[in-house]
Amino acid sequence: MTTNKIKIAKDKANLVKALLDESETTGPFQTYADVMAFAAALGAKRKKRSPLGVATKKEPGPIGLEIFASRGYDVMMKILAIVETQDPKILSSGDPKYESQRIQIFEEYANGGLEVLREQLRGVVDYTEQLLLIMQAERDKPQQSEQEFDLTRFL
Repeated sequence: MTTNKIKIAKDKANLVKALLDESETTGPFQTYADVMAFAAALGAKRKKRSPLGVATKKEPGPIGLEIFASRGYDVMMKILAIVETQDPKILSSGDPKYESQRIQIFEEYANGGLEVLREQLRGVVDYTEQLLLIMQAERDKPQQSEQEFDLTRFL
C-alpha cells in the first residue's frame, strides 16, 4: 500500500532543515518539497541514486504528494521514473504499484542528491552562495557525448 508521501532519510533531516529559508539558517528554499526536488535533480544529474534507509518521522516528516503537485514537481517525478525504467506504464496514475515505484525512484535520487550536497556544503556558512557556485559549476562542465572517447582521464 502506498502512503502518497515522500520520505526523507533520517541521516539527512538536519541538512534538509538547514536548507530551508528561516531566520536561523542560510538556506534558499521555501519548502521541504523545494529542497527535495532540487536534491532529486542534482542526484539525477550526477547519476547518484541511494536507498533511503531509515526515514525520519519527526521534523521534517514525510511530505504529501499534493504539495509536490501544487509546485509542479509531479512532472519531474514522472520524468525521472520513465527515464529510469524506460517503461511508459510507470506513468499510469491508476495503478498504486507504479505510483509507489515513482515515489521510490524520486526518494532515492533525492537521497543521492542530499549526499552530494552534504559533502559539498560541509563547513560552509552561507548555503545560498555555495549552491549558486555548485549550479554554476554544473552548468559550466563541458558536455561529453557518450560516443566520444575522453583522453583527458589518462592525463
